[in-house]
Amino acid sequence: MKGLLFPLSAMLLFSCTTDSYDKGKGKYSSTMADLADLTVNADKQAVSFVTDEDDSYTLTKPFTTEWIETADTTYRTIIYYNKEDGGKATPVQCSPIPTLRPVAHWRFEQLTQDPLGLESVWLANSGKYINLGLLIKSGYVDDKEGLHTIGLACDTVLTNSDQTLTAYYRLLHAQGDTPEYYTNRRYISILLPADRPDSVRLGIVTYDGNWEYAFALK
Repeated sequence: MKGLLFPLSAMLLFSCTTDSYDKGKGKYSSTMADLADLTVNADKQAVSFVTDEDDSYTLTKPFTTEWIETADTTYRTIIYYNKEDGGKATPVQCSPIPTLRPVAHWRFEQLTQDPLGLESVWLANSGKYINLGLLIKSGYVDDKEGLHTIGLACDTVLTNSDQTLTAYYRLLHAQGDTPEYYTNRRYISILLPADRPDSVRLGIVTYDGNWEYAFALK
């Protein structure tokens, strides 16, 4: 993205061609839908998943798809499925969910915070992720859907008077040259560090103003 340098692990570049997580409506109204960690085996087949509720399922029909590129790994996904007996599930549809990790603010050349729409923010019951439901304004440039850049900066980690630690994060967003003709829903997860602080404060710039969300992690 022009004028914005970043480590590859710090930023995500994506378009918004589809809406995700349309729970309870449309063609998937008879299925369940969850954000989940999808396990992939040595043959690059998805074989099981764990939801944000910490519910584990084995797939009745292992599958592979073009975005599964690495064997023996875990992908962050949104999965539509039919729940079966014995801790099993039949997959209906599955799509990858971009995952952000906090990166020290000084690693970014610019901390761009173009506004975006924010539909929802919540801490997964597992305590592993903070999930964001974003409303991204987009449009086409030269017959291709415009790209957005998303990242997460950690400004500081402060020690409170009770000796607990609070990390201060900022969601970064570069609209770039993408026009704002229409709005798409996009879900993103923030993977919290293993040595997580006691709490997080997350700052997000939206079209409705600047917001800060607080999460107790311990």
